[in-house]
Amino acid sequence: MHLLGNLIWLIFGGFCMAIGWFMCGIVAVITIVGIPWARACFTLGLLSLWPFGKSTIRRDDLYLSGDIGTSALGTIGNIIWLIFAGIWLAIGHLLLGLVFCITIIGIPFGIQHFKLAKLALLPIGVTVTDSDIADLARNMSAADKLDLMRRR
Repeated sequence: MHLLGNLIWLIFGGFCMAIGWFMCGIVAVITIVGIPWARACFTLGLLSLWPFGKSTIRRDDLYLSGDIGTSALGTIGNIIWLIFAGIWLAIGHLLLGLVFCITIIGIPFGIQHFKLAKLALLPIGVTVTDSDIADLARNMSAADKLDLMRRR
């Protein structure tokens, strides 16, 4: 089912938005200063091509340890990203999401665009993985947090 959804997605908007992500990534690499953002662009560009069956999760929830992207520097990077590129990619995803939600058949595609619009705003510190792995990591993280709360 994921394959069929991804193929339909690719034809009706996924390819266009992926091109937008890849173009932002290329511009980021060319500027040299934007190289830290380029990785997020290419990762989320691939997600824009094939979103069904994939999910995003914060890296500190997945790996149970922080890194530079999940720290205060990652927050600063997200703010810079939001100003220069994130808002434009988010607007593109929001507009396509609204167009798809007009029809009943397009609602799943509209929802995917809304998820990608949220990611377009703050992509630093997030990684893409299979939906099953992300759900398992979130459940384990929630269980660990609950254990910590019970110990207090």
